[in-house]
Amino acid sequence: MNIIAHLAQVQSLTAIAIGLIIGLGALGACLGIGVMGSKFLEAAARQPELIPLLQGRMFLLAGLIDAAFLIGVALAMYFAVGNPLVSSILSAAKTVAGH
Repeated sequence: MNIIAHLAQVQSLTAIAIGLIIGLGALGACLGIGVMGSKFLEAAARQPELIPLLQGRMFLLAGLIDAAFLIGVALAMYFAVGNPLVSSILSAAKTVAGH
């Protein structure tokens, strides 16, 4: 296999991985916030006097869930822009061409 075919394969598999990282991360964050919101509403209906305490904790957890998703997005964008796998293939090609 020549170097162009290797590069094309790495880039195509990287694109699939980026889609999976962002898609599954978004799905997990949406499900997590949805379940947490429904449990908050159930708890608020049972004990209305705890709403301020529960609301603060709910927003804290929502921020943590979103932060975990955004870390995944940042990692995906790192692979989209500065793919270390492509640079390793190019450096390997330079060493093979130099010999």
